[in-house]
Amino acid sequence: MKSVRYLIIGGGMTADAAARAIRESDPSGSIGIMSDDPHPPYNRPPLSKGLWKGDDPEKVWRGTDKIGVELRLARHATAVNTKQKTVTDDRGNVVSYEKLLLATGGTPRRLAMQTGQIIYYRTFDDYLRLRALANEKLRFAVLGGGFIGSEIAAALRMVGRDVTMLVPEDGIGARVFPADLSHFLVDYYREQGVDVRTGEGLAGLQQSAGKVVVRTTHGKEIPADVIVAGLGIQPNVELAEQAGLRVENGIVVDELLMTSAPDVFAAGDVANFFNPALGTRIRVEHEDNANAMGAAAGRSMAGKGSPYTHLPFFYSDLFALGYEAVGELDPRLETESRWKEPFREGVVYYLKDGKVRGVLLWNTWGQVDNARAIIGTTKRLVG
Repeated sequence: MKSVRYLIIGGGMTADAAARAIRESDPSGSIGIMSDDPHPPYNRPPLSKGLWKGDDPEKVWRGTDKIGVELRLARHATAVNTKQKTVTDDRGNVVSYEKLLLATGGTPRRLAMQTGQIIYYRTFDDYLRLRALANEKLRFAVLGGGFIGSEIAAALRMVGRDVTMLVPEDGIGARVFPADLSHFLVDYYREQGVDVRTGEGLAGLQQSAGKVVVRTTHGKEIPADVIVAGLGIQPNVELAEQAGLRVENGIVVDELLMTSAPDVFAAGDVANFFNPALGTRIRVEHEDNANAMGAAAGRSMAGKGSPYTHLPFFYSDLFALGYEAVGELDPRLETESRWKEPFREGVVYYLKDGKVRGVLLWNTWGQVDNARAIIGTTKRLVG
């Protein structure tokens, strides 16, 4: 791969979606993917959902290698020259392109302590490692009560492991859910056997007798064999910054997903784009956006693009509960809950100035498109 028409940096779901859209628009154009990951593109959601319920790990692979794409795996792009249209990797190889997509994703935030007993959960290899450890009778501590923390704590508990959850906020999912729902989840997780410590942050870590001891802001100590840190991610913008692209909470793109440099596009977790329904720029770190935005970028690269106006949704499984959500879910907004059964089935609306900004479909399915349709309006979801 010394020269390709379309070069994609990053090997996740966004990269695969872009490659497929390019191939549909340009059956003969050469496509290359350069990825840090040693594995070809795979679906990420099963890593914290279905695989813990017995789904076949072989079903995560997206088959990118079967659509005429050259994969250069376990390679890190170190430099982009937008004038010469070249990318250099960590082995000194230089690849030239006609169109370039930065789908570089994000990197988990890390703790100061360096030890193999801490897992920053994001990749397929992270799943394999944690799943193997979960087969042993070890004690796990999960740091964080957000998206990854809540899913991994549930997954570990469902396979019978002892789990302590350290949640700095007052409840699980407190940055997304209204306070009453967030507090309900704390009780619900405790009913499932998770030791949930709310309002308690991380003060430090130390190793003792083969364990990692978590010291909390309340002065308590929690010994664990394995730490899973769900501290969120930071968008991988270093390559964009090196290339002189506009970066502001991700790589800034226009409506066709082009960056500030000609023929250079960005999509997925790393891209900052304008969403018409919300009337603001956003950056989204979920599967629906990865797939939809990747495909839109691929079409734009192949000269068949249209404005990206998609409003992504996201979803999660929390033991026997689950949800889908659209728009801006910020508990600081006005919230209006309509429960068929309190905290078990219903809809939560997030409003600002009387207009719907977000919709949480709690154990309520098949309503995502209806929810999208009312974002930015004064309507409520019906049905």
